[in-house]
Amino acid sequence: MPNSLRFLSTVIQQLPVPDARVLLSTFLLVVLVFVTWILWKVAPRLKRRMNPRLVDVLLLTTSGLAAIFIGQYTLALWTDDAAPAPQVDLFSQLTSAGVRLAITFGVLAAAYVGAGMFVRVIDRFITQSEQITGHQGEVIARVGEVCVYLLAGLLLLGVWRVDVRAFLIGAGFLGIIIGLAANETLSSLIAGFTLMFSRPFEIGDWIRIPIEGNEDDEGIVTDITLFTTRIETFSGEYVIIPNDVVGSSTITNYGRKGRLRLEVEVGIDYSTDPYRAISVAERTMTDVAAILEVPRPRAVLTGFGDSAILLELRFWIDRPSSRRKWRAITAVVADVKTAYERDGIEIPFPQRALSAREETGFRVVDGRETEREQERREHGRERRIE
Repeated sequence: MPNSLRFLSTVIQQLPVPDARVLLSTFLLVVLVFVTWILWKVAPRLKRRMNPRLVDVLLLTTSGLAAIFIGQYTLALWTDDAAPAPQVDLFSQLTSAGVRLAITFGVLAAAYVGAGMFVRVIDRFITQSEQITGHQGEVIARVGEVCVYLLAGLLLLGVWRVDVRAFLIGAGFLGIIIGLAANETLSSLIAGFTLMFSRPFEIGDWIRIPIEGNEDDEGIVTDITLFTTRIETFSGEYVIIPNDVVGSSTITNYGRKGRLRLEVEVGIDYSTDPYRAISVAERTMTDVAAILEVPRPRAVLTGFGDSAILLELRFWIDRPSSRRKWRAITAVVADVKTAYERDGIEIPFPQRALSAREETGFRVVDGRETEREQERREHGRERRIE
């Protein structure tokens, strides 16, 4: 038995009443809280001088070891001290459990540091290589983190001498319970891996995801995690969408190919030559600096409207974004309208013509009958006489 535990055993035998043990247990708990509070207060200063991730590992390890040793003393304090032999066996068991807990914290700390180092290596490799995109690097980093923590879990099973068969049976039941309780979370996790491997969009893409009850569902992708996808809308809002919703939705990626075709509808008067209107519109769009020259802008006839022949102006922009889209549309609408006015091509709008209907007579205020009413009255009188 270690000297400290032997001293504690002697102290326990001298305690006359359980109240003293309660007092000593409270004192040990206060010591643990005080040590933890001191460590967390010192941590910000250490992070400014050392690696923040390393400081977190040291903080967790130190706090865990303190909790282990104080827990040992607290358990020993409340054991039966009447039988010395079982007490010695208990102390040996506590010591063995403490060593295992220390190894557990060490393995977890090593896994935490190893996962962080792996992510940093991948990030550094991505910045120096042009063959791997940021999205692919994030997938590799996430998979690497999972592998590191799985390896740490296997090592801990050996440390605690867990029977793998019993562990698999328990894990099966636990998996069923977790699957029922955290169905949406697991769906988001699986969908997150699917999105990372299928790559329907990347960080910085302009996408549209239909979300029920939300009209403003377009934006720029700012982050893709295992559980959520974050986009910034054009109104400055950040929208966090679960990956299971993203995976089950129809995603529109406007910037996948680096260019985007836009359409603007315009109407011309029925008396205007449509081919002349097409020629003027295409010539005007060619001079607009906000759109691409290749593919060439086109104007096509799409149908007959109530008061106009409908034309659709089609043009392309590069590096699609909301700002470029509306800048190009504004320039095309303004320039085509100016060109049509200059060439005498009228852009009609719905009009309503009002006309009065001719009447042979009408009733006046003084009560005199009209000629038609007199004829009807006399004709009715003649029929009654007959």
